[in-house]
Amino acid sequence: MDLVQWPAMLATVIAAWLIAAQSKRWRELGFWCFLLSNALWIAWGWHDHAYALIALQLALAALNIRGARKNEPA
Repeated sequence: MDLVQWPAMLATVIAAWLIAAQSKRWRELGFWCFLLSNALWIAWGWHDHAYALIALQLALAALNIRGARKNEPA
């Protein structure tokens, strides 16, 4: 389970790269990558009893969902 932190980190970096894209489609993919990274960090945090990290990832997931919704045209 300790190895989960590496794909979580990679997904986070890729998501941040994609969110900065000008293309709506790439930004949408970035939000999905962020949600994947949130899930991976939560799994790792649960295993390591890192409850503050879990709380942070839940808050960030909520912000990612908000961002994905705002990315859609009104």
